[in-house]
Amino acid sequence: MANTIKIRARLSGDTTTVKALISHIMETGLRKDSKTGKTIPAHYIQEVVCEHKGETVMTAQWGPAISKNPYLSFRFKGAEKGDTLTLRWVDNKGESDSIETKIA
Repeated sequence: MANTIKIRARLSGDTTTVKALISHIMETGLRKDSKTGKTIPAHYIQEVVCEHKGETVMTAQWGPAISKNPYLSFRFKGAEKGDTLTLRWVDNKGESDSIETKIA
């Protein structure tokens, strides 16, 4: 799968702010196709995990109520400039993606 995540991590003082935009259709399973009238199957991200130095700093459990192309922002402490941060997601169909970035 092509990379679906855009991410930025910036250190300010002792706090790192992470901002990520994930490209995903996030279908609820409740909408109907306007041409066929059939229900569009559910397809949404279930879990997002962010790791720093092998430790999980954020886990999000999502469901069908999250909007298309979700934006995520969070903060954590204990990082330094140049450290690597990994963000990954898995959806209800088993598709996944991950990305690494350096903290600026």
